[in-house]
Amino acid sequence: MLVVLALLLAVVPAGAAPEGQLTWAVHTTLVPSYFDPAETIIGTSFMVLYGIHDALVKPLPGKGVAPALAESWTVSPDGLLYEFVLRKGATFHNGEPVTADDAKFSFERYRGIYAKTLRERVAAVEAPEAGRLRIRLKQPWPDFMTYLGTVTTSAAWVVPRKYLEKVGDDGFKKAPIGAGPYRFVSFTPGIELVLEAFEGYWRKVPAVKRLVFRVIPDPSTRLVALKRGEADVAFSMVGELADELRRMPGFSLKPVYPSTHWVSFPDQWDPKSPWHDRRVRLAANHAIDRHAIDQARTGGLSRITGSIVGATMDFFWQPPAIAFDPARGRRLLAEAGYPNGFDAGDYYCDMTSVDAAETVMGYLQAVGVRARLRPLERAAFNKSLADKKLRNLVQIIAGTSGNTATRLEAYLASGGTFADGGAPDLDALLREQATELDRGKREATLRRLQQLVHERAMFAPLYDLAFVNGVGRRVEESGLGLIAGYAFSAPYEDVRLKAR
Repeated sequence: MLVVLALLLAVVPAGAAPEGQLTWAVHTTLVPSYFDPAETIIGTSFMVLYGIHDALVKPLPGKGVAPALAESWTVSPDGLLYEFVLRKGATFHNGEPVTADDAKFSFERYRGIYAKTLRERVAAVEAPEAGRLRIRLKQPWPDFMTYLGTVTTSAAWVVPRKYLEKVGDDGFKKAPIGAGPYRFVSFTPGIELVLEAFEGYWRKVPAVKRLVFRVIPDPSTRLVALKRGEADVAFSMVGELADELRRMPGFSLKPVYPSTHWVSFPDQWDPKSPWHDRRVRLAANHAIDRHAIDQARTGGLSRITGSIVGATMDFFWQPPAIAFDPARGRRLLAEAGYPNGFDAGDYYCDMTSVDAAETVMGYLQAVGVRARLRPLERAAFNKSLADKKLRNLVQIIAGTSGNTATRLEAYLASGGTFADGGAPDLDALLREQATELDRGKREATLRRLQQLVHERAMFAPLYDLAFVNGVGRRVEESGLGLIAGYAFSAPYEDVRLKAR
């Protein structure tokens, strides 16, 4: 007998017709791959997906995994069969009904970051009838719904099969059709994306008629746009810009906590690299003043955790604090055979984190580790990271979706999506916890894994970033923070402008 895990989510009654326009000043480039759920490799894609598309299940306010296009799901007692009942009446923007065949097609078409993980663990995907989807696993997998139903992957996000097969992948990215609360209107690369309300959306009629996402990479220019009313929400207001916003009547700051940041040592697996020596990695950890970076960048709002696992992620273990001790860092380098330091080569980062990267590099240089900054545009950075092309030093941004196991499997396991090496004992522990259905035993294994990562100084954790955003005078509900641990505004059908 199947055990019911989720029940019908109540449909919110339709309200008044959508009105007005809400504009976001976006801090990073938008690219056409964000329009296609199959190609999701970074969390930024969901900024677009939550508008145009919809998923079988997804995070919604108050629920980490909530029914959406699937009104309910069940799982068999042996943990091998998941069955989803699709919501009646849900349609794509072209009027076609959302069917299990569309969901099956979309799941099997997914080729994002965790496609390999899903292929290895899913035995079959079946659509026995239009309103029912079945996914069979090869073995029990406690984290299946974490991968499927959070923003860890976009495998549950559904596209219209007939339309996509008609126009092809490239045609779909030029004119995407989804089942989300907003229709695609236009996209001008490097400039803006425009969406318009889809009044037939199942959850509710959106309150705002038109959404505009304007690409403004420079933070000072984003602030000016917010002041002038050219933007209603400005992403990533850091340092002095946030202080200025605090003093502006009618404007507000909205911090959210969507990501964990750390410095990775991809060459630590190479015996010829300085980073192979734990003392060198430990020296780098002691060189960085995390609290000073946090104060300068986010006014002390970020969370210094000492871990690559987000503090809100399930099974998180709090390691001991890492002291800022540059003198000890220099001693450790000398003990490792580098009394005068060494040239560490290139330091890679996402271009939105250049300010933090420059500061970290300054602290490293103070103990003798010299590097050259190599910022990359976000999509290119994450593609290079997944392809394991980045060496020397890499500043990582990882979303706080998923849990401790999904984080460690991606960055620690041999062959992990973002891992550059691995250790037999760590791999064994990761395999042990992956099929363990006893929560207590699993938690003990994951705790031991996190302890080993800390003891071996495998990374240099920075913080759980406070992503601080500016909200303008016209906004009643920005959508920021409605979904716990999510970076951007969502759900878009919930955003509202103030009554005139």
